[in-house]
Amino acid sequence: MNRPPHAAAAQEPPRIEMTEGWHCLHLFYTIDPLGLNSLTDAERQAGREQLTQILNPESEGAPLRLQTSIVSGHKGDLGVMAMDADPMKLDALQQKLRASRLGPALTLDWSFVSITEVSEYVPTVEQYAEKLTREGTGPDDPAYQAKVNAYEQRLPAMNKQRLYPDFPPFPVTSFYPMNKIRHPQANWYTEPFSSRSSMMSEHATSGIKFAGRVSQLITASTGFDDWEWGVTLWSRAPEFIKEIVYGMRFDTASAKYAEFGPFYISYIVSPEDAASHLLL
Repeated sequence: MNRPPHAAAAQEPPRIEMTEGWHCLHLFYTIDPLGLNSLTDAERQAGREQLTQILNPESEGAPLRLQTSIVSGHKGDLGVMAMDADPMKLDALQQKLRASRLGPALTLDWSFVSITEVSEYVPTVEQYAEKLTREGTGPDDPAYQAKVNAYEQRLPAMNKQRLYPDFPPFPVTSFYPMNKIRHPQANWYTEPFSSRSSMMSEHATSGIKFAGRVSQLITASTGFDDWEWGVTLWSRAPEFIKEIVYGMRFDTASAKYAEFGPFYISYIVSPEDAASHLLL
């Protein structure tokens, strides 16, 4: 006997995965004192336990990358960054926080949706070799082949980190969105690729000076959010965040063509320490 359509067995929804790379979600919460005070002591205790379990990167069903931080300033209290191949797993994290015992005390003030990518401005091995030649290190130079070989060996690992990044063991993180300007006097998108590539090469050279002190991840948000890119920085010390952002603003790609959104500076902690610091 055929079952009626409404009696058909429920099917798992299809996984929404990209050809390569991960989905990325930034969440910024503030603590609502009225919502917090509406909870009994028992509810707050249960809520703290739920919160730490939901934000535990080692818990079953957690996103592949999950990080908690304390936001400095009035823009937020609790920061969460999550990455996974499945965007529904990221949304499930958000829904679990909303539905938890502490849900009435958590106000989601801002979020940012993006995906990882390998930028079109990352040179291929052939483009890198051409760049060396333009800069005066040609095939006849003994250093030429050594540099090309070294870049060829580094490139796969660098692109893997761009698409499937590990979080660096740094205590400070900063996040901000950005656009490339479309203005009659400074339109990034009317510049030829060679010009844009040259400007981005200068920009990358400025960032390399901070290797070992600052780690950077650029995620793409065109079509996903109101800005075109999200920039996540991790740093060994707070002052390095200021230094890299200030220094790179003098590059033409930034000074002439960049538009920045709000900046969120925060300090990475365990979920348990976050709950304690926020007096939940």
